[in-house]
Parts: sequence; C-alpha cells; structure tokens
Amino acid sequence: MSVVWITGLSGAGKTTLGIELVGILKEKGTAPIFLDGDELREVLSLEASNSDFYTREQRLALALRYSKLCKLLSDQGHFVVVATISLFKEIHSWNRRNIRNYYEVFLDIELEVLRDRDSKKIYSRYEDGVITDVAGLDLAVDYPKAPDFVFNNPQHYSVPEMAHKIVSTIGEGKTT
Repeated sequence: MSVVWITGLSGAGKTTLGIELVGILKEKGTAPIFLDGDELREVLSLEASNSDFYTREQRLALALRYSKLCKLLSDQGHFVVVATISLFKEIHSWNRRNIRNYYEVFLDIELEVLRDRDSKKIYSRYEDGVITDVAGLDLAVDYPKAPDFVFNNPQHYSVPEMAHKIVSTIGEGKTT
C-alpha cells in the first residue's frame, strides 16, 4: 500500500493535516492507519521516563522505529499516514529506499508562526530556559531535500486543500 509521511517542526500542523487526510481517505473507501508522533513516542519510547525531549541520537533511533513500523504495516497492505517531526536525512533516505509508495509531505512553516501557535508551550519554555533539545532551535534538523509536497506560509493552503492535493496526487498511482 502507501505511506504518507507528514513532517515539519513542532506546531506546523502535522497532526491536523494527518487527521484531515485520514478523513478524506475514509470517505473514498480506504481504511488508513494514522500514527501520530506524540502517541508513537509514548508507545515506542526509548527511555524509561516518558520525557518529551530527547537528544538528536535518541530522536533518530526513535524515528527509525517509526519508519520500520510504517514499512511493516504498508507491506501488509495497509495505507499509513504518519505525522512526526523526524527531520533527519538518514530517515528521509531510509524511507525512500525501503518503503514502496512513499510520499513525503513537508510543512515548511516560518518559526515566527510556530512561536505564535505554540500550543504545547515548547518555544516559550525553550526561550525561558526551561527546556533544551528543541528541534529546529538548539537541536539540528535536516529539512527534506526532495519532498513530494511542500506547504508553507506564502501558499496559504487550507488544511482541506492540502489534504485534497495529496489525495489527488496519490490517486495518480505514483510508485517509488
């Protein structure tokens, strides 16, 4: 089947887009599996403590677990939508090499917009010195080099428009 990997920094709208995409796919008769990064981290955490923040190496190892789970589910005939930061060149490359019908969606949202959204208070806690290892701030990330879809602020796509654009492209039968 297919894997749609939605990536971007915290607050970019990954979960929101994933939920919308899953809803559209269900309307079209597909029964997708939705995997959210926050929930995956809770289930597949590498640490005994359920910390919200990890080093780059820990995040990379966790992201590889996400990739392998997506591949497993997809290989068994499931359509998978995953929403996760996982901004690592190693993950992007692994996914492209190992997951058939892989689609990468990058939500490239300006940091100022993310700070304004900040529903989890990640950016404000970072600025107050309460937390460290924040992706895109003091934790290095690798933006995708050739995502299948890029949505950013100047485009002003609504969430439904983004989801419909993805579904219409996937409907064209792209294989990787």
